[in-house]
Amino acid sequence: MEILRYVAFSTDPKGGNPAGVVLDATGADDATMLATAAEVGYSETAFVVPAGDGSLDVRYFSPLAEVPFCGHATIATAVAHAERHGTGRLRLRTAAGPVTVTTDRAADGTLVATLVSVAPRTAPLEEADLAELLEILGWSAGDLDPALPPRAAFAGAWHPVIAAASRDRLAVLDYDMAALGALMAREDWTTIDLVWRESPTVFHARNPFPPGGVVEDPATGAAAAAFGGYLRELGLVSTPATLTVHQGVDMGRPSTITVTVPAEAGTGIGVTGTAVRL
Repeated sequence: MEILRYVAFSTDPKGGNPAGVVLDATGADDATMLATAAEVGYSETAFVVPAGDGSLDVRYFSPLAEVPFCGHATIATAVAHAERHGTGRLRLRTAAGPVTVTTDRAADGTLVATLVSVAPRTAPLEEADLAELLEILGWSAGDLDPALPPRAAFAGAWHPVIAAASRDRLAVLDYDMAALGALMAREDWTTIDLVWRESPTVFHARNPFPPGGVVEDPATGAAAAAFGGYLRELGLVSTPATLTVHQGVDMGRPSTITVTVPAEAGTGIGVTGTAVRL
């Protein structure tokens, strides 16, 4: 297989989130894809198999396991495809459901991709699960922003949304990776979406990612899409809305994710970002 390496949600290779991309994984079995993702060593690698109807079957593997959907690897895949075949609209078939992604060139020539997620939804967090999560993170109930209540949010994968009351609280991330990984495996959570609201439309995020074998993800498009759905469903943002999510800053890999939230309930959330080849 030809393995490409891109960084998504940044135009600087020193920022963003690296992803592996295999534009033609025809014939590769699960063991091969998992072993390849482990060898690449990024939080996710996307494996594409062109389908006869013009759509693309895409599967996502972390170094440890398959995940149903990955936003940054989708952005990277779309940009890689555009570099080979030209810009336009792609139809992806993922384990989470159908996802469309469109690529175009900005005025400066940079390739930009926008995905539209599957229909988002939210679910309450059980009190015991929330208490266990906060204990593992070393957070207290007083560290939370009451205006953004804890929920599990979905837009292809599940992510608990936990909002910090201050930027200082978000800046300190020190947790038991094994304990959090066990909790996330039990609850089928992909990352933990820790957020802080700077303004009505600007947010900062950090995403612990033990299931991927990494302490923290520098840019999480799937969580950003889930977060956009969370804000709309709970009436926490005026729609239609365009949001900016800054992620990766605290770990030295700054990333910028643009989230588009349509007004109509149940519609997919747009996630836009750049990607450059490493």
